[in-house]
Amino acid sequence: MYICVCNAVTEREIRHCARLGCSLDDLREHLGVCTSCGKCKHAAKQILREERSANTESSGMQPA
Repeated sequence: MYICVCNAVTEREIRHCARLGCSLDDLREHLGVCTSCGKCKHAAKQILREERSANTESSGMQPA
């Protein structure tokens, strides 16, 4: 599914970047997320949170 329609960025691309440790600023810089109309910001942030949470749970680590 497209998350950023303005720049044709998909959920899959954002999840992949999140698994690599990217922040919202990184998504902005490299993919153009949140650089045009901004309607994708909430969804992009949610995906980043979900992936961080999944990574924390799978590694057995607790957030600080």
